[in-house]
Order: sequence, then C-alpha cells, then structure tokens
Amino acid sequence: MRTAFDFTPLLRSSIGFENLNRLVDLATRMTDADTAFPPYNIEKLGDDRYRITMAVAGFDRSELDITVQENSLIVSGRAAEETKTEGRTFLHRGIAKRAFERRFQLADVIKVTGATFENGLLNIDLVREVPEHKKPRKVEIGEATPAIEGEKAAA
Repeated sequence: MRTAFDFTPLLRSSIGFENLNRLVDLATRMTDADTAFPPYNIEKLGDDRYRITMAVAGFDRSELDITVQENSLIVSGRAAEETKTEGRTFLHRGIAKRAFERRFQLADVIKVTGATFENGLLNIDLVREVPEHKKPRKVEIGEATPAIEGEKAAA
C-alpha cells in the first residue's frame, strides 16, 4: 500500500530546495527489489571524505561502469557473455551476477575522486569541496545614519 505525503507546509519556509519534493517522490517510489542488489555501505572517513563500498562479487572490473552526471553518481554492472569454451559446468549458481544500476544523489559540493576494485568490492571515494563563496562568513553590522542629518549635511 502506497501513501501519498503532502510536503507543502514544509516547502513554504524553505528557499532553494525545489528538488526536495522530487527526491522524496523518488524515494517513496522505490521497492525493496530496487534497494536490495547489490548491497553497499556508505562510510565517513574524515571531516570531508566519504567512501561507498559495493559488494559486486562475480563481476570483473571491465563489467562495471561508474558515471557522474550532474548531481548523480550512477554505478552499473553488466555481465559479459560467457563463452562455452571456458569448460565450466555449474551445478548450482548462488552468486548473483545479474545486471544492476544503482543511483546515488550527490550534493553540489560532493566530488568523486576515484574508485578501486579489489576482492569483489568496489570502493568509490568522495570528497566534499565547499567553494569559498559557499563557506560561512561573518557579516559586519554598521552604524545607521539618520536620514535627516544626512540631508542637512548635503544642504
């Protein structure tokens, strides 16, 4: 059963969060099947460093693709066609090697710095780079001059 949420009261007092409603709608549309494969962890390694670790057992490095497009990180895996010359016969195939596509929504200040693949784990390193103009700054409060005194001085 799907429930609809109305976020209009919350959006009245926010400025610059136009994507919030779209993101919430996207999150409520996902099913358990969408979020189950492949499993992943998101770690905070430092103040401005993060890592996404995905368990992609059975995939080769050449079968994985990482794309950064606008504020989205898209990780996909497509199994290569197996040739019959491998000489392998599976009696049971329990390691899932089905195609997948996992999307992560990134903030404007998050940059992907690299990725490594080792022992069936794909590690994607992220860093938060806040530009100078977006960092908090102090605003000085100046003295107010009365308008009447300013007019007398000009006369």
